[in-house]
Amino acid sequence: MRYEELAEQPCSITRPLVILGDRWTLVILKYCFAGVRRFNAFQSALGISRSRLQDRLDRLIDHGILVKQKAAVGAYEEYRLTSKGHDIYPILMAIRDWGDTYMAPEGPPVEYRHRGCSGAAHVRLECDCCAEELTARDIEPEPGPGLRFAAGQAAG
Repeated sequence: MRYEELAEQPCSITRPLVILGDRWTLVILKYCFAGVRRFNAFQSALGISRSRLQDRLDRLIDHGILVKQKAAVGAYEEYRLTSKGHDIYPILMAIRDWGDTYMAPEGPPVEYRHRGCSGAAHVRLECDCCAEELTARDIEPEPGPGLRFAAGQAAG
């Protein structure tokens, strides 16, 4: 299967990877959540080529994750997270939790704390019915309406 065909797969894990699946995009989003908004600030923080950065920012705009707008102060434009973009935060935090566990032998390089009480922030997978915490062993995938629709389209 070619990379371009992944976006057409009836899979809600595969489809987002077409947008988010390269390291630069996730790092750009990490910086967005840290308050970086200007092209030059991204470029100097990341040290990547201007064309690659522009490509990733344009892709995030095309998919409604970022919006480019005139800055409140100054004559420049800035990149801002949309609601869709803010919804990516738990994904980054899940990656961070995994990285802290398996790739930070000296301990977490950054601790993310709840402003309200200073408790540590972590991602938790839970059942929406009983609120029990879940692992992969507790979950049974089953066909959803999107897969049934895709199967109907293929047959028709």
